[in-house]
Amino acid sequence: MHSKELDALLTRVSKGDNVAFGELYEKTRRGVYAFLYTYFHNAADTEDAMQSVYLRVKRGIGSYRQGSNGRAWLLQIAKNLAYNELKKRSREIPTDEIEIRSENYEGSASVREIMEKVLTEEEQRIVALHVFWEYKHREIAEIMGCPTGTVTSKYKRSVEKLKKYLKEETL
Repeated sequence: MHSKELDALLTRVSKGDNVAFGELYEKTRRGVYAFLYTYFHNAADTEDAMQSVYLRVKRGIGSYRQGSNGRAWLLQIAKNLAYNELKKRSREIPTDEIEIRSENYEGSASVREIMEKVLTEEEQRIVALHVFWEYKHREIAEIMGCPTGTVTSKYKRSVEKLKKYLKEETL
């Protein structure tokens, strides 16, 4: 989704247009899901977080400035929600009760599963922001608070890791 289209939708939502809110959800949900999944690593928690993100968007739409970067605004809400939720959980769940994810995937693994298996959380976020949201490396660097060169090198390294994994799996 182009930034102007997203800005127009967010502006309509800010004026109380519920149809625009539905369009916003439909056009951004895959990207938001992919972004949140890099934090939660499971579908149930990611779905819960998505609902919370869109509720916060609806409630906080008054803070959106027309003409600003709507994608960054939306993903900042998602990022803040994920950090807050994970921080809350880290205080609530004893580490010995945390379920360890299986590293064995049977059959044809989804892109998400492969990314989770091969890449670090930070690399998953960079790839998700670039591929699903079509952010430039410079924009990702701003979102993540690191130099553009770091994002570029980590993205390239991530792609190489994925290529290597896929090549080994097909042999």
